[in-house]
Amino acid sequence: MVPRYARPAMTAIWSAEERYRIWFEIEAHATQKLGELGVVPESGAKALWDWWATNPAIDVPAIDAIEAVTKHDVIAFLDWVAQQVGPDARFMHQGMTSSDVLDTTLAVQLARASDLLLTDLDELLAALKRRAEEHKYTPTIGRSHGIHAEPTTFGVKLAQAYAEFARCRQRLVAARAEIATCAISGAVGTFANIDPSVEEYVAEKLGLASEPVSTQVIPRDRHAMYFATLAVIASSIERLAIEIRHLQRTEVLEAEEYFSPGQKGSSAMPHKRNPILTENLTGQARMIRSYALPAMENVALWHERDISHSSVERFIGPDATITLDFALARLTGVVDKLLIYPERMQKNLDRMGGLVHSQRVLLALTQAGLTRDDSYRLVQRNAMKVWESDGALSLLELLKADPEVSAALSAEELEDKFNLDYHFKQVDHIFDRVFG
Repeated sequence: MVPRYARPAMTAIWSAEERYRIWFEIEAHATQKLGELGVVPESGAKALWDWWATNPAIDVPAIDAIEAVTKHDVIAFLDWVAQQVGPDARFMHQGMTSSDVLDTTLAVQLARASDLLLTDLDELLAALKRRAEEHKYTPTIGRSHGIHAEPTTFGVKLAQAYAEFARCRQRLVAARAEIATCAISGAVGTFANIDPSVEEYVAEKLGLASEPVSTQVIPRDRHAMYFATLAVIASSIERLAIEIRHLQRTEVLEAEEYFSPGQKGSSAMPHKRNPILTENLTGQARMIRSYALPAMENVALWHERDISHSSVERFIGPDATITLDFALARLTGVVDKLLIYPERMQKNLDRMGGLVHSQRVLLALTQAGLTRDDSYRLVQRNAMKVWESDGALSLLELLKADPEVSAALSAEELEDKFNLDYHFKQVDHIFDRVFG
């Protein structure tokens, strides 16, 4: 985790103190249920909860010192708690194995991280909706292969991004449900030394579902799906970031990141206003996607378990969620303050002498009785003259002067095909589909 790209609420989920607090809750809830079942004295859970009620500080250095000797993190934690609670602490961890604690804790952390990410997505969606409605009918050029295609509106561009992130949200809701599972099943997952009702009790207390069958560890296909979902969200972030970066290019300059008072764009060139935030988002997206592959490689563990996944998850759990949290918040800020230039959009629309209306003329010629191939040939030969003049010539005027075209379409009919508003007649329908 790089502090530069981290926010406090998400970072706190992955702190050592919070991890140990979750460990304690798992152990104490399990001991509580074991007491109710008569497996251990009820005084065991009471002693744990009484100590916990004093809001004790988690002494991470003390636990680390024990682990330096035991070479085992869970045993080190249990030993430290025993030192604080006293003899009744011996009833902790009855019939459990370390993975019961570690895997269930990871499920809690990822579920809590998901809740923050869902809030992030809601805030991004709100910003996208507001800006889309603001520019619902702002004309701009649509581009395919980076080349002028046909007119669209800037609101439609943002509505597309809204729909994509709405799908991202649905996927994250599903991924959260899949990852939020609890396993308190003991060695090799057979419940031989602990009753399944203990797992059900702990799961309920922590807001998790019980893992149907564990192999001492929760199956890692769940985690692979989760991190793949984060990777897809990161790709959607990059898609919008790249769009903004392209629109900010000097030759385009239809939109740009907000440039704050006192901000500097270059150490050498005082005129520069660079898309640094969206470039940064592109880099962060690359990192988030990189965590999906090791999560998939973690699926294939040896037999009932090994710990080859453990070191991987100590990296990717915090790093992927913390980075994505930061990226979503940054993108929301970019969208919220995005500088949008309708006049420049119109200028770019008009730049190529009306070429953006070529398809309407093509269709009109076919409807007037020409073959599609002949219609295409007539429009293209005039369009290429405009293209080669860099927009200095007018496609409409060239078509009017073309005897083969004018034989099929009158000047008035041709002029009608160059009506910009024609392209926006279904914008309301698109917005109804996206926003309801």
